[in-house]
Amino acid sequence: MKTDCNLCPHHCSLEEGQAGLCRARANKGGKIICTNYGRITSLALDPVEKKPLRRFYPGRWILSVGSYGCNLRCPFCQNCEISMKGDDSGTAFISPEELVAQAVKLAGEPRGNIGVAFTYNEPLISFEYVCDCAELLQKAGLKTVLVTNGYICEEPLQKLLPFVDAMNIDLKGFTPQYYEWLGGDLETVKHTIELSAKKCHVEVTTLVVPGKNDSVDEMEDESSWLASLSPEIPLHISRFFPRFHMENIPPTPVETVYGLCRTAQKYLKYVYAGNC
Repeated sequence: MKTDCNLCPHHCSLEEGQAGLCRARANKGGKIICTNYGRITSLALDPVEKKPLRRFYPGRWILSVGSYGCNLRCPFCQNCEISMKGDDSGTAFISPEELVAQAVKLAGEPRGNIGVAFTYNEPLISFEYVCDCAELLQKAGLKTVLVTNGYICEEPLQKLLPFVDAMNIDLKGFTPQYYEWLGGDLETVKHTIELSAKKCHVEVTTLVVPGKNDSVDEMEDESSWLASLSPEIPLHISRFFPRFHMENIPPTPVETVYGLCRTAQKYLKYVYAGNC
């Protein structure tokens, strides 16, 4: 008997023991469970600007944690070793209590940790783990940050948002065709940005891929739409480098990134060039 996963718009219908497209959720005993719960591939204390968040506690540090799996299929993925991974080999289990205890300990050190950022792979596919950690972090007076592709259904997002302090959301492009190429849909991500910007601090990142999403017209549409939500939403326009299935594509020209930044600055107060 199949069971549907209702976390993201893929709504994977899974047989007993079968994992979803994200590789991190599966049908076990007729229930969808988070198979990467607490299975950590990466743990580091990072500057908050590296997330990137430029207008959320600048100059501070944040404990950054990642697992494995993703619910999109970007052929240029920068973290493909973990995002495309489908098992827990090479991981270590860290319970929510242990993770928060580490964050609290680091808060008292000179670099002044402000909380935990769920990043590196797609954190929302680890929904139950993120929720459990976020509730504990809030009780401890620390911040929860998500670095996410924003590809999630509204109901689980609304459940999580009261515990989230900041998000960097990838707005990977601004056409339906671009998102079809990545295995997602634009409107879902726009809806996530719109809802989240009402509840917490939101910054947005667009990775500019040569010949794919690098037109001035598309950036005009994207930045004017973001400005319709708030002209103070920071936008990071990042340079693509060859990676994963696009290793033979040259990096985005620096002048393209800066040109698109100038376009976005017509609408948005805070625009940052990344990877330049």
